[in-house]
Amino acid sequence: MRTLQLPSGAGMPALGLGTWNSAPGEVGAAVGEALRLGYRHLDCAAIYGNEAEIGTALEGAFRAGVLRREELFVTSKLWNDRHAPDDVLPALRRTLADLRLDSLDLYLIHWPVAQRKGVLFPESASDFVPLEELPLSETWRGMEAALEAGLVRDIGVSNFSVPKLERLVGQARIRPAVNQVELHPYLAQRELVEFCRGHRVAVTAYSPLGSRARPEVLKETGEPVLLEDPVVRGIAERSGATPAQVLLAWGLQRGTAVIPKSVHSARLKENLAAAELGLTPDDARALDALDRARRYVRGDFWALEGSPYTLASLWDE
Repeated sequence: MRTLQLPSGAGMPALGLGTWNSAPGEVGAAVGEALRLGYRHLDCAAIYGNEAEIGTALEGAFRAGVLRREELFVTSKLWNDRHAPDDVLPALRRTLADLRLDSLDLYLIHWPVAQRKGVLFPESASDFVPLEELPLSETWRGMEAALEAGLVRDIGVSNFSVPKLERLVGQARIRPAVNQVELHPYLAQRELVEFCRGHRVAVTAYSPLGSRARPEVLKETGEPVLLEDPVVRGIAERSGATPAQVLLAWGLQRGTAVIPKSVHSARLKENLAAAELGLTPDDARALDALDRARRYVRGDFWALEGSPYTLASLWDE
């Protein structure tokens, strides 16, 4: 498995398992099966509400000798209501307790959005804290302290645009190791990928298959289904692969990491095999041409009436 080298010297496996929207009672078994199949990169987050179940699965896998801790790369993320610098370490320690780990390999700021402490999901504008009051640079100080405390090997961000990442890079003592963003052929984000490459920031692609299984409330009527795109399906048929494998291979060949989510053994195995699929230059160009700046995770949930966050300010587009 190809790895992406991070500032600590750690190698982040380029294909991992995402755990967003994996239901309680399913995610533990899925993680155990993924580790048995050979996955060595897990993407978690406190807000997913399943880290304790994942921790039980990890503990069982280590005890059974499926793998050693040092063979596994584990990412988690800081939620929006813990952006105050003094709240970062306690949040990280809670995640470590849930995952039953002594340290993480990577810890990310989940969104460039701040909420009042204790507010998991905002219901009104008063639940938010403007970035003018709690700048991302202050949250980053807490992240740097977590790294220096030895609780995480590398730190990074998620859902950061080029302007936000550029500002943070200019202010940080320790540069971000990773930016995790939505990436797939309908949302290629070429400028962002190139910026990250130029500043030695690795990129992880979430929703690399088009996030078809995301909650219904986040879907739009008649939205395009990436896995059913004729170009994707045509390449899959010619390659003897699945559409999902084609999409994952596209992300891997761009030099990004990909973290598809599944709880089904057959699908887990198929996704992992995408690391061995090579796309022809013509196929890669055909997939590149599908870009339509189409987000499946738009961020509307931050743009409530009166919120200091709008879609324009969130993505700087």
